[in-house]
Amino acid sequence: MKNRLKLLLAAIAALTIIASCTNQGRNKLPNTSVTTKNGELKGTVNENGTIAIFKGVPYAAPPVGSLRWREPQPAASWEGVRYASVFGANAIQVNNRRLPWTDEYMIPDGTNEDCLFLNIWTPAASSTENLPVMVWIHGGGLREGSGSVAVYDGEELAKKGIVVVTINYRVGVLGFLAHPWLTAESANKASGNYGFLDQVAALNWVKENIAAFGGNPQKVTIAGQSAGSRSVHMLTASPLAKGLFSGAAAFSGASIGRLTGVKSLTESEEAGVKFVESKGAKSLEELRAMKPEDLISDFSITIDGWFLPDAPVDIFKNGMQNDVPVIAGLVADESSSSEGYGNTTKDEFIKKAQETYGPKADGFLSLYPVNSDQDAGLMSIEASREKGRFDLYEWAKFRETTAKTPAFTYYFERGIPWPEHPEFGAHHTSDVTYWFKNMKKLDRPWTDADSLFAENVSSYLVNFVKSGDPNSEGLPKWPVFEGSKNETLNLGLDIHVIPVTSKDKLDFFEIK
Repeated sequence: MKNRLKLLLAAIAALTIIASCTNQGRNKLPNTSVTTKNGELKGTVNENGTIAIFKGVPYAAPPVGSLRWREPQPAASWEGVRYASVFGANAIQVNNRRLPWTDEYMIPDGTNEDCLFLNIWTPAASSTENLPVMVWIHGGGLREGSGSVAVYDGEELAKKGIVVVTINYRVGVLGFLAHPWLTAESANKASGNYGFLDQVAALNWVKENIAAFGGNPQKVTIAGQSAGSRSVHMLTASPLAKGLFSGAAAFSGASIGRLTGVKSLTESEEAGVKFVESKGAKSLEELRAMKPEDLISDFSITIDGWFLPDAPVDIFKNGMQNDVPVIAGLVADESSSSEGYGNTTKDEFIKKAQETYGPKADGFLSLYPVNSDQDAGLMSIEASREKGRFDLYEWAKFRETTAKTPAFTYYFERGIPWPEHPEFGAHHTSDVTYWFKNMKKLDRPWTDADSLFAENVSSYLVNFVKSGDPNSEGLPKWPVFEGSKNETLNLGLDIHVIPVTSKDKLDFFEIK
């Protein structure tokens, strides 16, 4: 044990020296005064003066008044210097704090309908550096979230030689309401998906302006977790995003099911009509005059004929997607925030199997046998984990039928150390802290092994942003996905390739 600890400390020290040498090799302070298409921005620097930070940069006009439920319009220009030292407002939403998501995973206080801002972390000393760019799309079920969440801080990734951008976009009813009134007034005869149109607008802003921050507009990777992962898939499917990114990373959100849970324009309009009637509005003018806080509600993704010309699953099936290299995966305990996860009875487990698998339930129960309540708790976790890995595998096989670019899949086994709540394990969103190497943002009893793991995981991500391949010397080999191989990369303190699941379980899940 002592020898292993010494090796870990030596490895961390070596990586620290390399990072220090890299920064010294730049030998220049990052540029904090940048002129964009809209005017001059003045940013700040991190504590050791190696990263320039620009917060609250408007990428589109405030979507308020007559611009509520319209496609985002260009941001207004300004005279003089705009100081970019404070995050912009979060989108209108319910700030619903609940475990396992402590404050570090939730939005800072304060929401406003004027919310279309982005934030930038860059190590560049000039506009000529041409660094690769990662644009991060936040999670939150398309009903909450923000680019200013603490664990999304881009400083540590920027230290590795990329430009990091985080964005806000409209969520909930303000981001996804469809209605015949809105469709009729649209030049594109579409409504809904305004949050996705915001994301496209942010990517267009990046294309036009990121070179001024030392970024390469031709080398942009979109990345996101949960609803951000789903957004990555929708952008990959949308013709409006063509040419705006060269790579994609989808954390906790790659499955066939995530491509199919969308509504037709007619279905979304019908839901919108019922919502508007419940609010008593007789016209768009009345609806737009209402306080945004009085309108909070959730709406679905719409096949609107413009952002999404067809169902995403059919776009991929027909090879019409924006074909770029992809990282995709999930955490071990995606469902640990759900009631009964790992804590169910034998009878409840059998009943759920029968409801889920119908005539196939006996086959499922032979693969996940339960003879006691204790068995049921353990089997519920094992089945959830293996079904999650299968769903990822199925998605990657489906993608493989038309994609010409590589995919890299993973299973994130390591949970954050949390003695007070071990029941959550590697919970949904917990991996973000490691991908961003942001342990300092989260008060947990981190170990040296966690530090080394975060160094490795964040290096995989940065390598992918730089080259479309997460691999580099010194890291365990991450294989390109092949549907003929029953394997994925296990991301834990011991990084290695594992089977998706056993062959008999794989065969069971593949039977339709």
